Amino acid sequence: MTLFHDPGFAAPIGKHIMPISKFALVAAEAKKAFSHIPIDSPDLVTEDDLLRVHAPDYISAVKTGEPRSLAESQKFPWSRELFPSVCLTGGGVLAAAREALSDGISGALASGFHHACFDHGEGFCTFNGLVVALEALRASGQIRHAAVLDLDLHYGNGTAQLAKDRSWMRALSIYGNDYDANTPYRDVRTRHHVDGDNHFSVPLIPSGSSDRNVLLQALEEHLDWILEGERPDILLYQAGADPLKDDPYSPLDLDHADLIERDRRVFQFAKRNSLPVAWVLAGGYTEDISKVVEVHLNTLRASFEVFG
Repeated sequence: MTLFHDPGFAAPIGKHIMPISKFALVAAEAKKAFSHIPIDSPDLVTEDDLLRVHAPDYISAVKTGEPRSLAESQKFPWSRELFPSVCLTGGGVLAAAREALSDGISGALASGFHHACFDHGEGFCTFNGLVVALEALRASGQIRHAAVLDLDLHYGNGTAQLAKDRSWMRALSIYGNDYDANTPYRDVRTRHHVDGDNHFSVPLIPSGSSDRNVLLQALEEHLDWILEGERPDILLYQAGADPLKDDPYSPLDLDHADLIERDRRVFQFAKRNSLPVAWVLAGGYTEDISKVVEVHLNTLRASFEVFG
């Protein structure tokens, strides 16, 4: 297995609720715990890669800072370093996906940015690295069909929007907060979105006690949806840290053991079905950033446990 990280993943966004320093922290801890696993720096995605997914005016806004409202629609302060940093994180997702196609498993120590929509950003997500990577793989003839599994706390509204007109992909989001129009909704009993033929979602209703069974039952009942229709050539897995019960956004009673079991089940599903899988980081807003780092390291541990 090869992982992908670069110090340039972290744009200079100042003091922000999004702990962008976690990328480097996860990479440093991964080097200590798994010194035999190489961590490579990826190439940047190109503007041509971005244009397959995002509106030219939006790409230009992120690159130039004008109009500022559009450049900052994802809730990050704009700087000239923002554009190259998100091209680099997108490059990390693409590199991990390519590696997974050859080796079966890989990971990008960067976010997939699942809230990013066609013509604007949302929820700390600038360009949708998941769909950008899949479109690049299709353009190079490496895949024909693909799937995204999103287990971030928040519903992946951007990925769903982008999947709608891409019949070759399937997007499954199992979530504990709904998300719409740059707004999270903690109470998932009311839906703020509509599913489609190739994008499907499952809300996790808190049980009032341990929600391990709620999460694992959702996986058991719905993972096979990914395999319906044309078989995907690759699975991109967005492994969120924010379902953790310590997260300020999470209504779910899930601890570290529950989330590593979540990851284990996902990797077992991929291996059982001979699906190449590339995983990415997502979410995590606890004041103690070490808890976010631990969730992400556990994803690496689970991937190594299942795939070796």
